[in-house]
Amino acid sequence: MEQNCGNNGGGNPIPIPIPAATPTTTKKSDAPQPHLVREQLPGVQYCVNSPPPWPEAIILGFQHYVLTLGITVLIPSIIVPQMGGGNAEKAAVMQNLLFVSGFSTLFQSILGTRLPTVIVGSYAYLIPVTSIIQASRFNSYSDPYERFVRTMRGIQGALIVAACFQSTVGFLGLWRNAVRFLSPLSVVPYVTFTGLGLYHLGFPMLAKCVEVGLPGIILMVFISQYLGRYLEWKQHFCDRFALLFSLAITWLFAQLLTSSTVYKHKPENTQISCRTDRTGFISTAPWIYIPYPFQWGSPTFNAAEAFVMMAPAFVSLFESTGTFFAAARYGSATPVPPSVISRGTGWLGIGVLLNGLLGCVTGTTASVENVGLLALTRVGSRRVIQISAGFMIFFSIFGKFGAFFASVPLPIIAAFYCVLFGYVSSAGLGFLQFCNLNSFKTKFILGFSFFIGLSVPQYFREYYHGGWRSAQHHHNGWFNDIILVIFMSHTTVAAIVALFLDLTLSRENEETRKDSGLKWWEKFSLYRSDVRNDEFYALPCSLNKLFPAL
Repeated sequence: MEQNCGNNGGGNPIPIPIPAATPTTTKKSDAPQPHLVREQLPGVQYCVNSPPPWPEAIILGFQHYVLTLGITVLIPSIIVPQMGGGNAEKAAVMQNLLFVSGFSTLFQSILGTRLPTVIVGSYAYLIPVTSIIQASRFNSYSDPYERFVRTMRGIQGALIVAACFQSTVGFLGLWRNAVRFLSPLSVVPYVTFTGLGLYHLGFPMLAKCVEVGLPGIILMVFISQYLGRYLEWKQHFCDRFALLFSLAITWLFAQLLTSSTVYKHKPENTQISCRTDRTGFISTAPWIYIPYPFQWGSPTFNAAEAFVMMAPAFVSLFESTGTFFAAARYGSATPVPPSVISRGTGWLGIGVLLNGLLGCVTGTTASVENVGLLALTRVGSRRVIQISAGFMIFFSIFGKFGAFFASVPLPIIAAFYCVLFGYVSSAGLGFLQFCNLNSFKTKFILGFSFFIGLSVPQYFREYYHGGWRSAQHHHNGWFNDIILVIFMSHTTVAAIVALFLDLTLSRENEETRKDSGLKWWEKFSLYRSDVRNDEFYALPCSLNKLFPAL
């Protein structure tokens, strides 16, 4: 039974005139009517502040935890071997990253935006981190472990500086001043590319092991969208737990393939992607491991590297903001006030600071895939996300148990990404209901920002993989890295282009302001302008005086 989460806002339907040829006997109620505009998404069973029963909430929280393992395993698997670390160091970094993600998620759900968003490692930090790894001062160490330690300390120093930058932008309200210019029109490409921009983590990663990835995506779609038609369940059982069912079946299939001789003579890359026993985490992870700051020594600081690391922190502001808008939509909350977004990005900076202190080789961002899971399950409860944070912290400390779940082949997780990223993209398209799609200015802004959001990052990606990296070691290498990080982000490019065109073309007069949907969002520009904001975004009473809303 669906619950009413707050007061569903809406607008009056636009009357469609009946053509002259229509017979006069046709009733007006029989004429086709447009769908109502909804400030809050209907059909959500549990919204931000309405938790499901505890047993169901625990299972849903575990489902969110499993989903975070994809990026948590992927980033250390890419970075740590380049630093000279082995499986033991890779397991330690993975546990550190999972530990910080758990606490950052709690901070975000209690003190930040208070939306049901999970905080995970960010893929945007890979280019600056790779540049640090390739720095000449680290290549002089012949011992791999010594090189790993020295490189880790350099990465930690750069992350600490980037964290200070991101926290300053958020807590001082600088990001609030930028976000308040957004309208539904500029938010459409913004949120849409938050999901579409991660396409390289979908089918391309799935295709590294088609025999387990393809069954995963087929099962996910079938169980979540079709199976419920044939089973007479009173509750939304199939779509709510589709990820766990698909994971269990596909993982068992991958285990059967691993136990057989299918991969015996396959290339090494195929075995790493497909087998369930090649991660090396279970054998190397300790039974109990408590992450602590400066495990590998005091951080070292380099001005150029710290400056470059601010670029992915800047990109993370864009990507996380788009994720916040999608999370609010799928949590049946009102559009997020700019002050709340700024508060949330400030706490993201605290997460980056923890990453730098503990040595996680990357910064943090709001998880796009977990927001897609909110849409799949129709459960946008804040409590579920907090339970998933508890699972992250628990399995990061008890390493053997966490390593068991981390042995899931990444192509299986990528199969789920294909579905969940699509949900986030559709959340962006949902904001079109506030816009006038019959306006040619609206069509130009949407079409141009969509195309540029795809084309420009592809241009820089081709140059990055086509040999630009070979010229990175001259005196302008840091500048090239900044350009690459910013303009390889689909979300950042699409958001900047859409916002610029929206400000210069859709704010000329009252009519164009209505076309961009500003009449719907003007009341959300200030926190106190809508009474529903307190219901979703207000800090707990015990913390309101200590951490007042910005």
